[in-house]
Amino acid sequence: MKIPFDNSYARLPEQFYTRQDPKPVAAPKLIKMNTALAELIGITPEDLNTAKAAEIFAGNTIPEGASPLAMVYAGHQFGGWSPRLGDGRAILLGETVGTDGIRRDIHLKGSGRTPYSRGGDGRAWLGPVLREYVVSEAMAALGIPTTRALAAVETGERILREEGPLPGAVFTRVAQSHVRVGTFQYHYARKDTEATKILADYIIARQYPEAAKADQPYRALIEAVMDKQAYLIARWMQVGFIHGVMNTDNMSIAGETIDFGPCAFMDTYHPGTVFSSIDHAGRYAWGKQPSIAHWNLSQFAQSLLPILHEDPDIAVGIGQETIDGFQDIFSDYYFNGFGEKLGLLTLTESDPDFIGDSLKLLSDNEVDFTLFFRHLTGVARSLLEDGDDKGGSVENLRDLFKEPEALDNWLVSWRKRLSQGENTPAERHEKMKSVNPIFIPRNHQIEAMIQAAITGDYAPFERLLAVLSDPYNEQPERADIELPPKPEEIVHATFCGT
Repeated sequence: MKIPFDNSYARLPEQFYTRQDPKPVAAPKLIKMNTALAELIGITPEDLNTAKAAEIFAGNTIPEGASPLAMVYAGHQFGGWSPRLGDGRAILLGETVGTDGIRRDIHLKGSGRTPYSRGGDGRAWLGPVLREYVVSEAMAALGIPTTRALAAVETGERILREEGPLPGAVFTRVAQSHVRVGTFQYHYARKDTEATKILADYIIARQYPEAAKADQPYRALIEAVMDKQAYLIARWMQVGFIHGVMNTDNMSIAGETIDFGPCAFMDTYHPGTVFSSIDHAGRYAWGKQPSIAHWNLSQFAQSLLPILHEDPDIAVGIGQETIDGFQDIFSDYYFNGFGEKLGLLTLTESDPDFIGDSLKLLSDNEVDFTLFFRHLTGVARSLLEDGDDKGGSVENLRDLFKEPEALDNWLVSWRKRLSQGENTPAERHEKMKSVNPIFIPRNHQIEAMIQAAITGDYAPFERLLAVLSDPYNEQPERADIELPPKPEEIVHATFCGT
């Protein structure tokens, strides 16, 4: 298999990483390879199904041109400072420049111990590997910036976890960068201003070349990363996604969703929803994700203080003024996005209050988040047909509510608000169809898929991948995938897998 590597990160000074090969596994077997992504990053079609694929993506064979290394970083984990983290079970094989001109990392997860493993085994078991494969590809299909799944491989080994011995696996992900807020924090904490500047210049050249043209390039870098993160968090929330571990070492400077550990999609809507088994205080609940992003970005700005200005007081002022802009940027993405979900394509001054009241209605009535917007889109379609609700969307909506009368009253207000807009019913419906998914990776389906795979049955995994690759369109033959869990299927906690 020929991979056209061009490894820019490996050309940085060695205080940014430790050079290390992946640790070989006993009996690698390819579970899945994302052929479309492989072609995009420059792996030629005739190489996609070679016998070497499993060996390479398990870490047993180092492909020509690779420059394997484990990246070092620090981070705030649940608010507590960890001065040295790093890739404890992952190896950056190298980078490619894709057919679209975008540079991307190829990164193995579960590839063995590194100097940053902190007592861990450096391995991954099958469940989290399949979860990340499915959820990251679902996020991509939803149009949300994300790391991607390139391959999943069985290792032929057993991995010890709290549940006992479990099948081992290695996951290969692709990202525009694996540099995190925590990468900058590591060098700032060590008072290594030279490394901070090298890293900032590297990221500007790789990800944000426009910042180099600004009067204050490092301020422009903060602004660019802040905008990316504000957009990303708003998009998460608009599909009911909860990351679960928004530590600073899990916030990508590229603005992509990274590290799918105890992540989950809400079924019943409530802003305080938490799934992560280790988030006992609800720090990373659905509704707290914007404030956590703001806090994480403040840590990023702090890490750049030594290069923002030579006068420390002026540097603090620049950083604070910049970060103070986050809330307005986020609010624009958040309310415009939820406005589109409701068919409000041009917001008025009162619409943020209407959006807030609408979400409170869902919470008060314990309504399924995805199904509400899915069936509301059907109601919008009925408005194209002189109010003839042929699909029964209103009744489908009413069935979601503990108090259907509350919905009836809300629909009167909603229709009145739509009538005041400048957009046509067709325009509203088309936009709602494009932002309100029918299919999401529901927790109970993910768990069922994992349990089947443990027995060697990958059919549910393949089916889930196929359905979630087209989340906005009707798939009548797969309608069961859109259903919420039955009471006995509800998943109350998710786990990171380490």
